[in-house]
Amino acid sequence: MNIQRYEGNGRMSKAVVAGQTIYFCGQTCRDGGDIRVQTSAVLKKIDDLLAACGSDKRHLLMVQIFLKDMADFAGLNEVYDKWIEDGYEPARACVQATMAAPDILVEIVVTAAVAS
Repeated sequence: MNIQRYEGNGRMSKAVVAGQTIYFCGQTCRDGGDIRVQTSAVLKKIDDLLAACGSDKRHLLMVQIFLKDMADFAGLNEVYDKWIEDGYEPARACVQATMAAPDILVEIVVTAAVAS
């Protein structure tokens, strides 16, 4: 099986493509802002990585969302629901988690298929 790694840093890769499946590491925003600002920035990163790996959000399989505070769930969904296209909704999970840095409000992990 052919495996491609994108933007490795010695510890991890931002994305790994194995066969026709793309796995992303957790995407975060460290530029500050509220949950809407951070969610928008993270989804932009995901769009860019999907394109670099030969895919797009219509090929999402699974989205895992980690929130610092579940009180931000509505704000997250406000941005996410505008981003995701009707008819292309992936499987999704959302949980509250302690983040790696105090300024991170959301982390999103994506699994997608390569666009054919």
